Amino acid sequence: MGSDTAVYAEGLHKRYKGHHALRGIDLSVAAGSVLGVLGPNGAGKTTTVRVLSTLLAPDAGHATVAGYDVVRQSREVRRRIGLAGQYAAVDELLTGRENLVLLGRLLRQGRRGARRRADELLARFALESAADRPVGTYSGGMRRRLDLATCIIARPPVLFLDEPTTGLDPTSRTVLWKVVRELVGEGITVLLTTQYLEEADQLADQIVVIDSGEVIAAGTPAELKRTVGTDHLEVAVARPDHLPAAVSALSGLTAAKPVVETEAQRLTVQLDSGLESIAAIAGALRSAGIEVTDFELRRPTLDDAFFQLTERNEPKAAVHE
Repeated sequence: MGSDTAVYAEGLHKRYKGHHALRGIDLSVAAGSVLGVLGPNGAGKTTTVRVLSTLLAPDAGHATVAGYDVVRQSREVRRRIGLAGQYAAVDELLTGRENLVLLGRLLRQGRRGARRRADELLARFALESAADRPVGTYSGGMRRRLDLATCIIARPPVLFLDEPTTGLDPTSRTVLWKVVRELVGEGITVLLTTQYLEEADQLADQIVVIDSGEVIAAGTPAELKRTVGTDHLEVAVARPDHLPAAVSALSGLTAAKPVVETEAQRLTVQLDSGLESIAAIAGALRSAGIEVTDFELRRPTLDDAFFQLTERNEPKAAVHE
């Protein structure tokens, strides 16, 4: 583990009443980056966050956050982290401004400092117009934004976000994505659990996929997409009776045989050599006199990689997050 590693875990195990929730989790998050943690329900994502944020003690293994051991130096860890759980932890009877000022005062920022910081965060999270309304009148997206604002009042160097945008509308999700990017740009390290694969693709520098309490894959979004396979070209032809001739014309151009969808009048061709393959396919179809109505390049998505990885993983005993 180097000095530029903000979060590090090795061999984390955790049991709940006989259920093995974590089975040797290893992960590392570089300072100033975003690690996306993906996995199906019950995979162990939330348990991992709870251990790293000192809310749970691991049964085995060790972890450090901001250079401090999460068990032996838990107080020092708490001073350096922010945590947004799956549910907004804000007082609904207070206004948005009052929530932020109260926490700022508790963090010894002083009356003026707390109000100044509250004003900064209300503007940053697009909550100025609702600042003096009771939080009980806020929408779900507004509460989540306020919850995230409370997590960074003290400018922690490490931020844990446990499914922060679950249930949010697209506008609120976009606001949160923007803020997360800004925080990372300021040097904050983020560990993000999410069930939205697009979210991980948009925000994460590195991704780990957890299933049944184990890390089953790790890498950049691009690396995980490549585990699915190469790019494909979808070719739609003008007439269904052209499909056999199209398959014949393309035989030998790619390692895999084209996949034919008769009803859609389309075939899918593996691209072994990128743009060179596209040019060769187009030339072969033209030479065979086959009229093409559409070309569409299809690249593997993070969804493809996620589903393939989790399907490969052998099922184990049920676990609880």
